[in-house]
Amino acid sequence: MEHATVITQAPGRINIIGEHTDYNNGFVLPAAIDKKTTVWLKKNDHPSRCKMTAGNLQEELVFDLSNFQPKENGWENYMMGVVHELQKIGAKFSGFDCEFEGDVPIGSGMSSSASLECSLATGLNQLFNLGFDKWQLIKACQMAEHNFVGIKCGIMDQFASTMGQKDQVMFLDCRSLEFEYFPFDLGDYQLLLLNTNVSHSLASSEYNTRRAACEEGVRILQTKFPTVHSLRDVSFEMLLQMADVLPSKVASRCRHVVLENDRVQMATKALLNKDFKQLGQLIYKSHFSLQKDYEVSCPELDYLVQHSLDKDYILGSRMMGGGFGGCTISIIEKERVASYIDLISKSYRNQFGVDLSPYAVSIEDGAGLVD
Repeated sequence: MEHATVITQAPGRINIIGEHTDYNNGFVLPAAIDKKTTVWLKKNDHPSRCKMTAGNLQEELVFDLSNFQPKENGWENYMMGVVHELQKIGAKFSGFDCEFEGDVPIGSGMSSSASLECSLATGLNQLFNLGFDKWQLIKACQMAEHNFVGIKCGIMDQFASTMGQKDQVMFLDCRSLEFEYFPFDLGDYQLLLLNTNVSHSLASSEYNTRRAACEEGVRILQTKFPTVHSLRDVSFEMLLQMADVLPSKVASRCRHVVLENDRVQMATKALLNKDFKQLGQLIYKSHFSLQKDYEVSCPELDYLVQHSLDKDYILGSRMMGGGFGGCTISIIEKERVASYIDLISKSYRNQFGVDLSPYAVSIEDGAGLVD
């Protein structure tokens, strides 16, 4: 029997500001972009056999719904993780075939993983009439990373990929999960991403280390401030009062998160006031905090940010995403984009022997069905 095919897409995301705040119950300002993963799904008449094909990689995964485990690493864990987490909240599946491909650059900090997870979850919800709402899908995709991939990510990436709206950024409170859309129109300016095309192997192990340092900070702060449950509850004044007690590395990790939350809130005001210079300054401050206090940057990212500082047509630039590679995000005059890409590409290649990949991105809708 021939089955109907369900086609879904989910985008990657950018984050204007608010890095490493989401898993600390803080604030973020992401948006969905015009780079996507597309998934084709159909039932296959087998009670429990599933076949998944990665079109870009020409790789295949076959597993049984009644018995499957995480693999060493790879895209398979993201896919099986989503299936597993949906099963945990009550999804009943029969065998299905799935093929996917996408153009979200892997390791770029644009969250190709969330794009993959959310496109699959959206498709399975439709194919099997599961009836889950968007928040259930978002949380299942987040837990897929925790439990199958082993990265204790926050909720921002899956939220942005699912809830994105065209030409809007989203101010998300990662504690209450309340969110608000803000129009994103930069006038004579636009966003430019520069992919360093490096990915230092520290990224996933250091991610969990940073999270642990933040949790240690919270435990120490609670001894004096019992109302503190996460770094979201901490003010800069509290950190100053505990300066003698907090280990220096823990203190600097906490300082980044506390001040970054303030910067996100200031950024929404700057957007409303169309004060793009102020927004740019906040973006620069975010980078230097990630570089010095959180220590998740790398020489390639720092080089790109440093080279933008003396250009009056660039308002702000910073590393974006988990760190140790990936992209910078910059606000640049539209008319200067082509000449700047030419300039920085040559300079970067001379310095590192690696070619940059530039991306001028637009802000698009989140996950959904493709007609």
